[in-house]
Amino acid sequence: MNWLWSFLALGALIILVLSTIAARLVYKVYRQQKEREAKLQALEDANQKAQREQREWLNKSIQILAQALHNDELTLTEACIRITGCLDSLNVQVAVKEEFSALYQLREKTAHIPYLEAWKQLSKAEQNQFDIERLRHESTFNDFVMDAAKRIQGRTF
Repeated sequence: MNWLWSFLALGALIILVLSTIAARLVYKVYRQQKEREAKLQALEDANQKAQREQREWLNKSIQILAQALHNDELTLTEACIRITGCLDSLNVQVAVKEEFSALYQLREKTAHIPYLEAWKQLSKAEQNQFDIERLRHESTFNDFVMDAAKRIQGRTF
């Protein structure tokens, strides 16, 4: 009978040791999960901050471009390309694109005109022909684009 109590005591001790090990492992998993959640939240917060900063930068760029257009520092075509590019990067709603459709329309009308290296490789006659075409489109859209640029000023998208 004495050996029975010895086995029971040994069994209880083994159960106690295994329970302690299991409890420590459960706590370790719990702690790792909390750390993972904290890191994930920190990454999400950093991502949201970066997105907010990017939106602010794009909105500021739109304001600067609209002001530069009114100060005759940019051609209408260049301003339209840059402003619509910023608006597209902001994923504005269709209603905003419709409101400022003049910018998008002028961008479309001049999209085929080469720029940068492709422009440099054109002959002077070709460059002049494209300039005449660009100026014709700009004169057609001038009032609409200038009005859109005026309405853009002070807005946040």
